[in-house]
Amino acid sequence: MASSPSPPPPPPPTDEPRSTGGGGRPPIPPYVKAAAGSLGGVMEACCLQPIDVVKTRLQLDRAGAYRGIAHCGATVARAEGVPALWKGLTPFATHLTLKYALRLGSNAMLQSAFKDPTTGKVSAQGRLASGFGAGVLEALVIVTPFEVVKIRLQQQKGLSTDLLKYKGPIHCAKTIVREEGIFGLWSGASPTVMRNGTNQAAMFTAKNMFDIVLWKKHEGDGKVLLPWQSMVSGFLAGTAGPVCTGPFDVVKTRLMAQGRTGDIKYKGMFHAIRTIHSEEGLRALWRGLLPRLMRIPPGQAIMWTVADQVMGFYERTYVQSASV
Repeated sequence: MASSPSPPPPPPPTDEPRSTGGGGRPPIPPYVKAAAGSLGGVMEACCLQPIDVVKTRLQLDRAGAYRGIAHCGATVARAEGVPALWKGLTPFATHLTLKYALRLGSNAMLQSAFKDPTTGKVSAQGRLASGFGAGVLEALVIVTPFEVVKIRLQQQKGLSTDLLKYKGPIHCAKTIVREEGIFGLWSGASPTVMRNGTNQAAMFTAKNMFDIVLWKKHEGDGKVLLPWQSMVSGFLAGTAGPVCTGPFDVVKTRLMAQGRTGDIKYKGMFHAIRTIHSEEGLRALWRGLLPRLMRIPPGQAIMWTVADQVMGFYERTYVQSASV
């Protein structure tokens, strides 16, 4: 009697990441990514607020009162006290928390729309479009009104609260609405949209690329980066945006600081770019670039370190057990 054929050998192991579509490992939900971004935003704000204050003061310094980052920080601390370096922390921390929640959550939802239904993968163009869309959304909903309040608070000079026009973030927002109307909180919206859209398109694409190139980490493969690996990827991903979007950031700050009533020097984004270029030179459009590079890449390193660990915890606890 003929023997039955032996079963075929098992397929060799592969290093390819498992697909997130067509029955593979389920993706991390957008609300988990939003929560992870919020926690990362709180940590970033507390660590890096002084650099943001220095950046704002340098960008508003038309008279050349500050001779650089160190001189600016020392002058503020000496003249107004060390706590002045944390001026605007409440709106800054709140806006970072909400911004990162909206950024990571909306990017996840947009990427889902751009995924290939067969492979579950997102193309490079889809990743860019998702990042740009998330940046535009966060700029209009969160960033612009919070940064208007933050910049108005940061530009005030003095020790006594009684002598300052704005007594705090809530008072500042109420005063702006009363004097300039509700749209006063959206001063500088156009350059903010351009800055954030471009920033996030570059950042999400770069973060994914560095994770793959440096650590062989593919989205949805179940691998959790070590904190220092997330920090390196986040830092590198955060470097391109400030260089590309420097003029938008300077114009945004000038438009937000001047308000919509009284002495209106800049009539819009393009008028501001032309005016700054003609009066102060081309380099003025990148004023504050160094403190931005001192703040944004470390900020992204901090945020992604926290966010990746939160998402990794969810993936280990729920996604992996669900896919067993």
